[in-house]
Amino acid sequence: MKMQNRTPAPQRMDVNQAAEDLRRRTLGKISRPLDRMICLASMRDYNSGLYYHDGLAARFSQEAASEAIACCHREAFQELVECPLRELVGQLEAYRASVSADPQEFVGAWKGMEPYRVAVPAESDALAAELLHSNFKIALAILGARLQTPPQRPDASLPPSPGPQFPPPTGTQTA
Repeated sequence: MKMQNRTPAPQRMDVNQAAEDLRRRTLGKISRPLDRMICLASMRDYNSGLYYHDGLAARFSQEAASEAIACCHREAFQELVECPLRELVGQLEAYRASVSADPQEFVGAWKGMEPYRVAVPAESDALAAELLHSNFKIALAILGARLQTPPQRPDASLPPSPGPQFPPPTGTQTA
């Protein structure tokens, strides 16, 4: 039985240069892996699976641009697969805030439509993709639960004050 080689094939020099250009000019401005993965997925034609970026194709070639975008897309995906759940929740919260969506509507739409499924690179390892999908479902459940729970007041953990202290009524004896 022949084992498949999991190491990626060496890339052409123009693809490496195009990927570096993309990281520097476009992706360098996008700090979160979730945002990068969504951005890169939006460059993919869902009919052909090829990626398009006019500026990158003008500097290199359409083929080099497509391969470079695919490479960067896989990198962003891998970063998300490896990130702790707490960080994924934070990235989802930050992404939701960046698109100015109502929190309840955002969580409902992401739970219902599962847009993270189409944001995954096509050639991804199936187990890694399912792990990420599962993590997204958990992260969305956490966000949903946070929306249902009113925020704690900073002084909520303090014991209640005994209330106002009034002097004893006149005519009663105090010990």
